[in-house]
Amino acid sequence: MELNKLVAAVLVAGIIAALAGFIAKEVVHPHALQEDAVSIEAAEAGGSSGAAKEALPEPILAMIANADIARGEKISKACAACHSFGKEGGNGTGPNLWNIVNRPKGAKSDFSYSDAMHEKGGNWNYAELNHYLWKPKKFVPGTKMNFIGLKKPEDRAALLAWLRTLSDSMPALPDEASIVLEQSTLGMEEDVLSEEKVDSPALESDSTVEENRPEESDNGSY
Repeated sequence: MELNKLVAAVLVAGIIAALAGFIAKEVVHPHALQEDAVSIEAAEAGGSSGAAKEALPEPILAMIANADIARGEKISKACAACHSFGKEGGNGTGPNLWNIVNRPKGAKSDFSYSDAMHEKGGNWNYAELNHYLWKPKKFVPGTKMNFIGLKKPEDRAALLAWLRTLSDSMPALPDEASIVLEQSTLGMEEDVLSEEKVDSPALESDSTVEENRPEESDNGSY
């Protein structure tokens, strides 16, 4: 008797479960999705959009007009181990830098430049010198110049202001169009630098000079 009741209970439970599933299916009408609810590619793209942008140097063209030329000359000591600066100066491990601003890259016929420098092409305008002085090997991959670069924008501006004077006829300062183009290219939305005069404190214990003093290249090419 008890066994019959147990069997009956199991059968009733099974029937109820089957009916419940049938009724739910009829009411809800489930169907397979034609495609993923969330695109995997879109999700991956969205996840990478917040990644850090490629590092670029700060724009400095607006700073050059007010930069401290004497500070730039002091910073140039970091370059003196490889370069000469005078009009009659010869080449060292690196080429002479007289008239460097706006000079074509690899232009000195009496100096052996690296293939990378020749392939870079173009002129050494202020914007390109800013990139190169920031990180030489990043701007010209394959250059032989063993110089870590100048991290501080005010140091690069001061050095360029001084290099500008190394000429019989000084190149013009960057014009407004060049300044705006540089700021746009380097991702700066507001011209906050042109309104500020560059601070020009003395270099502390020549730290900038020592930190950035290059090692001489064995093959004499840049």
